[in-house]
Amino acid sequence: MSDLYSRIYDVVRLIPAGRATSYGAIARFVGSPRGSRMVGWAMNQCHAHEEYTPAHRVVNRLGILSGKHHFPGENLMQELLESEGLVVLDDQIQNFDQVFWDPFKELNWNAI
Repeated sequence: MSDLYSRIYDVVRLIPAGRATSYGAIARFVGSPRGSRMVGWAMNQCHAHEEYTPAHRVVNRLGILSGKHHFPGENLMQELLESEGLVVLDDQIQNFDQVFWDPFKELNWNAI
């Protein structure tokens, strides 16, 4: 696993239940501001690692579940988010700005 993927996973594991963030927010935080797609690729690979990574909490900048097709079943990503209290309609987290978790605001820089 690359060092970048490790840093991405470390940040994603800190997202609390009931909150969500974007690929871009994670990319910026780990020092790769144009690396949103890389974060998406990392989320797609995280199931292969021993430590649990809540990839369902990472969505696109509009709160759309753009990675849902990488989860088993038809609606697992949505079901996981809803089980944490988020409301998802038409593959989009409702009130995304209110549940958005910004690592720059939420984390101590020494956390990862």
